[in-house]
Amino acid sequence: MDKQEALEKLKNEMEEDKTLPLRTSETRLVFGEGNPDAELYFIGEGPGYNENLQGRPFVGQAGKLLERTLSEIGLKREDVYISNIVRFRPPENRDPEPSEIAAFQPYVDREIEIISPKVIVTLGRFSMNKFLPGEMISRVHGKPVGVKFKGKDVIIVPMYHPAAALRAGRVLEQFREDFKRLPQILEQKATEKEEDNIEQLDLL
Repeated sequence: MDKQEALEKLKNEMEEDKTLPLRTSETRLVFGEGNPDAELYFIGEGPGYNENLQGRPFVGQAGKLLERTLSEIGLKREDVYISNIVRFRPPENRDPEPSEIAAFQPYVDREIEIISPKVIVTLGRFSMNKFLPGEMISRVHGKPVGVKFKGKDVIIVPMYHPAAALRAGRVLEQFREDFKRLPQILEQKATEKEEDNIEQLDLL
């Protein structure tokens, strides 16, 4: 089974899993999308209004900012993989609850295992806390951290959520500056030279 087939199988399992929270007659599954062989995997919070309408992640104003910022470092949306920690829209776009995040976690983990990215960019504090619990995004944004995820070495780069960047000029400036570091981080990962200067954490 190739990666695309494995992702389709995973999506079908999620569609059929009636135990998943946030599923209502007005919500639709918003699965991840992008290049199954991507080196960069972006994970945000959850679908919003536009995402629920289209069944695609990051298609509203935050998604447009994400695409523009990707283009600034020479990448297209199709070059990366984009996803969320919960896959149905929370009511009124509220924050996802811990129990909701936990319910989707096995599927999110399997998606990451299938894609096997070199770098995971967390967008916002909820996805950051999946890999770096207890951290403050204002302290670590843009800084690569090496972790063990399911037995594999991966680099986590915490970033502000693009929706937050749209609300504050200073955050937008930091968001764009953090993005500019991604090509170098990918290059370092490719040569494994980052091991000397990136804190290694072991995630269970």
